[in-house]
This record gives sequence, C-alpha cells and structure tokens, in this order.
Amino acid sequence: MSKAVKDKPETLSTFEFFNRFPDEESARQYFERNRWNGEAHCGHCGSTNVNECKDHKPMAYRCRDCRKHFSVRTGTVLAESRLPLQKWLLAIFMLTSARKGIPSTQMARELGVTQKTAWFLAQRIRETWMGGDEADMGKEVEVDETYIGGKEKNKRGNKKLNAGRGAVGKVAVVGIKDEHGEVRATPVANTRKATLQGYVSANVPVGASVVTDEFAAYRGLNDRGYIHMKVNHSIGEYVRDFCIHTNGIESFWSLLKRGYIGVYHYMSPKHLHRYANEFSFRHNTSQIGTLQFIDMTIARMAGKRLTYKELTHG
Repeated sequence: MSKAVKDKPETLSTFEFFNRFPDEESARQYFERNRWNGEAHCGHCGSTNVNECKDHKPMAYRCRDCRKHFSVRTGTVLAESRLPLQKWLLAIFMLTSARKGIPSTQMARELGVTQKTAWFLAQRIRETWMGGDEADMGKEVEVDETYIGGKEKNKRGNKKLNAGRGAVGKVAVVGIKDEHGEVRATPVANTRKATLQGYVSANVPVGASVVTDEFAAYRGLNDRGYIHMKVNHSIGEYVRDFCIHTNGIESFWSLLKRGYIGVYHYMSPKHLHRYANEFSFRHNTSQIGTLQFIDMTIARMAGKRLTYKELTHG
C-alpha cells in the first residue's frame, strides 16, 4: 500500500456514524470521554468529588463540594440546549463532511428540527471553532483580500446602495496562507493601507517573506521589516520565478465564494467572521479524520457560551 493511501484521513459515512452513535446514551458517553477523559468534573467549580445520578435526566451528576447538579453540557456551548447530544454530533458530522458547508434548511431536514433551530445550532458549532489562532504564521506567506456579498444588480430595490459596482455593498475579507498551507481569514472594515498592513503585522513575524499582488495598500511592507514580493496581475503575471505567487490564498477565496454562491447564498456581515473562520478551520483540518475533527470540536466547546439573543441582537 502506498504512503499516500496510508496517510489518507479516515472518513466516516453516515451509515458508520449511526453504527457508532445509535442512541442518546452512546452520544452522551462519547461527549463525556472526550471532555473528561474518564473522570467527571463539576462544570461549576471543577471538582471531581461528584456523585452520578441514576436517571441522567436532565443533569447527570451532583457535586459534593458546591452541591450543584451538572452534566457534560454545563459550561460549554451546549449549555441550556434541549437538543439531544446525538443530534449535536450529527450536526458536527455534517459540517465537517460538507467541504463547502451545509445550509441550515438542509440541516433542519436531516435533524428533524426547525430551520431556526438548525441555524442556531450551526452558529454555536462555528463559535467553538473561533479563536486559537493567536500564534504567528510562517516565514513565507501569501496575503490577499477579497469581497463577499451579493451583486448590486441582483438586489431588491430597497437593498441597493446605488453607489456604483464592484465592491459596493460587499464586505472586505483579508486572508493569509503560509508555507504549510494554513489559512487565516478575517473580515475587515476597509482595505486601506493601515488596515491591511496592520493585519499582516498582527499575524506574520517580522522578517518573513510576504507575497501580494500590486494593490497599493501593501506598498511599504518592506519598511515594516518584511521581504515584500509582488506579482502584477494587471499584466497577466500570476507566477514569478516559479514560486512567487498568491495562487494558494486565491484558491481558498474560490472555495469560500463557491460556498457563498452555491450553498449559503447569503452571509450576513454581522456573522461573516464565523463563516470565514468555518471555511479556514475546515481547510486547516482537512488532513485529519472525521472522528478526530469531531473530537477537536468537542475539546473546544468549554467556555464558548453563545445565546440566541447575542446572535440576533448583540
């Protein structure tokens, strides 16, 4: 067997998923193994001095120290959710299996819930993937920006800004891809020099090689201590010296936009940071297996509480 086949990440079919998690009890045990590694911890005070309740409804444990009841949901993004844990697992499974994402309408049909419930569920899962990217990226990076949003000509009359074409009415997103293939993408207020170069400074170590196109906002990166190389798209130059290009980050933009156009159809500017992070997180973990992805998601759920009011009014 070739190394490429051996290293291929383990995927999980829907049939295999239900074999592994046939009921709510199997899902609960899986969540507990991943969060507590065999020893329950109080979700309120962190104590391991706990009693297990017999019926597991609705709280599976009681802490002897703080005397509060808790479950594996307590202190996580699952808190106060009445949705069965099996459906939570299935939702995570669907979000990782669909490379370009999955709309809340389809998720609602698959889970047997309302579209509103599915949308809220998906946003909470996306919330678990936020953060954890504070470290500097590599010594060789590609930087580029794009715009996400519908075309002005396709908008209804009251939604049109009547201010021109191109980027009008869209949200700018800046992205970085390093030599290892990791991507980081974030919506920004504008594409001015201070904004884009500030983003580079916040994410890329000084001394790194930075490849961009000829956009004027990137001029002066050398003065910030970077080795700045450019490709001139306006004259048809896309690769210089066989290795200087922005093709990697532009390929990621293509994936993000296919998800926007073909799957979600609309990404609210208010929640665009979650969608951009969803695509970059899934891209950065594409070489791990399905169960590993689910495990990673569960491991990030602690302390990530998100209410419906925060999503809709925050």
